[in-house]
Amino acid sequence: MELEFNEATLSEVRATAARVANASMTGDRALDVMLAVHELAANAVVHGGGRGRLRMHVTSGCLYCEVDDVSPSSLNGRARFAASTPAHDHRVPWPIEPGHGLWLVLQACDELTAAPGSGGWCVTAMFYLPTEPGQQDRGRVLTRPRPRRGDN
Repeated sequence: MELEFNEATLSEVRATAARVANASMTGDRALDVMLAVHELAANAVVHGGGRGRLRMHVTSGCLYCEVDDVSPSSLNGRARFAASTPAHDHRVPWPIEPGHGLWLVLQACDELTAAPGSGGWCVTAMFYLPTEPGQQDRGRVLTRPRPRRGDN
């Protein structure tokens, strides 16, 4: 599956990611895929020139979600990151700092790679699939409530 996107079509990216993930894994884990793919696509839009391309495919028991931006996103060989809102701005309910989105993607997926592509960066989030029918997904589930400190 391949889909080109821009800011106006991020909702289509979410719907496509959810549809592809739901065909291969359980609901909670599919939500993790949708969340991670949306974050990577939003990063491509914000930091990579306003548009990108999503490719999703299943190979060897793993769902691969590749997001490319389509313009150079490096300056002197270093990744370019920009925040449109200053960190700890009192008008923002959640502090926005560079790296939160990729941290979220890392929590949701099983493996993450990033490499320079033909026109920018290619980031691939990998999600392990169950190996037998009825088997639980092997990966982490971000959407499941986490125990609070002190809970057993």
